Amino acid sequence: MKNNYDVIIVGAGPAGIFTALEITKLNPELDVLIVDRGRGIEKRVCPARKTGKCVHCNPCAITFGWSGAGAFSDGKLSLSPEVGGRLLEYYSEEDSQKLINYCDDIYIKFGANKTVYGLNNEKVEDIKYEASKHNIRLIECPVRHLGTELAYEVLKGMYLHLIQNTKTEFEELTEVTKIIVEDGKACGVILKNKTEEKEIRAKNVVVAPGRGGAEWLTKEAKELNIKTANNAVDIGVRVEVPNSIMDHLTKDLYEAKLVYYSDTFDNKVRTFCMNPGGVVSEEHYDEGMAVVNGHSYSEKHLRTNNTNFAMLVSTAFTEPFNQPIDYGQYIAKLGNMLTGGGIMVQRLGDLLKGRRTSVSRLEKSTTIPTLKDAVPGDLSFVLPQRHLTSIVEAIKAFDKIAPGLYSKNTLLYGVEVKFYSSKFETNDKFETKITNLYTIGDGAGITRGLMQASVTGVIVARDIISKISK
Repeated sequence: MKNNYDVIIVGAGPAGIFTALEITKLNPELDVLIVDRGRGIEKRVCPARKTGKCVHCNPCAITFGWSGAGAFSDGKLSLSPEVGGRLLEYYSEEDSQKLINYCDDIYIKFGANKTVYGLNNEKVEDIKYEASKHNIRLIECPVRHLGTELAYEVLKGMYLHLIQNTKTEFEELTEVTKIIVEDGKACGVILKNKTEEKEIRAKNVVVAPGRGGAEWLTKEAKELNIKTANNAVDIGVRVEVPNSIMDHLTKDLYEAKLVYYSDTFDNKVRTFCMNPGGVVSEEHYDEGMAVVNGHSYSEKHLRTNNTNFAMLVSTAFTEPFNQPIDYGQYIAKLGNMLTGGGIMVQRLGDLLKGRRTSVSRLEKSTTIPTLKDAVPGDLSFVLPQRHLTSIVEAIKAFDKIAPGLYSKNTLLYGVEVKFYSSKFETNDKFETKITNLYTIGDGAGITRGLMQASVTGVIVARDIISKISK
């Protein structure tokens, strides 16, 4: 590493990568440094994908490293501005769509799959019409699915382009311990790796740490006196069923984004991150906390017999509550406590009967779990009653459009938590009140998906170039 750069980017997920891609496209002479807690993409190897058993890598290869968590795991690109973040709070629908199309073209340039799901308007309208009969809203959103293996190649291509063809450097296994601010301007960071702690100066600092860095970024915001607003807290389970139950939805939509308001508590329950023929996975955050996730492959021969998806209950807390991340961590750690550190799985039938799923009961399940080392247990000891009741009521409602979902053999894995940081106060270029300090992506509470995270990177890059040009 040098001592001075034009731009330092904290986090090597889509937000950070697209910041670098756009900056170096507009001004190839700029020196850019990207740092991440995780490893380079070629070194990101998750043993669980081969053996089915998590060995607790540090840092977790699923959560940290080049390409971020979502792009490395599955790579779904939502092509509607209504899905995946708060872009419409800053830009018109037309401008937002133009930005999404621009980023989508970049993904295609680096080898993304040309197939887009959700464009069969007649079929989508039929599903939407049927869902409306049961108070279910289907959010229309075209999806480009890369798949775990193709996402790797696409993001690797971006890495090689930046390293080989531009003045971009990447430092792996490196943490930012502090953002340096002088006279109201960001002017660098303090970096720490295994061998040293070093102060690096830069004219612009872009903070895009993803969900894995959301807690750190919130603490930095307090230190720098940057205003934040609470985002909703999304907590729930990952549902796994045979493909036969979901195929009629996923064939045309790939991901059926469904919203239902529970009968008892009127809580919003939504489906998220649907993986046809996919695999339930485990990912780790600080202090060894394990949460459940899922991914799927693009190649048909790699697909399984099951479909999995997240079912999340969204709760927006009011003052004086200001710890959404801590609350989600508390629930996740409670689940880890009961399993000895891993992920819990329970059959829906056992949950409805008020009994724990045991090893023998799980063996009777006709839905074979794809997360092999999940521990059978009882989710009612983990999730608050409000969340669990809302989830069960939503599954029962969704069964009307996906018959067989409300079955005794439907598997529920817990806990699934989405760590959206408190939303940072910024202008429409995502610059904070501290000059030349930008916060973008999921870690800044602005986005909730790969595409909108990529868009925020492009917006920031253009603003930086505009300042330099002036």
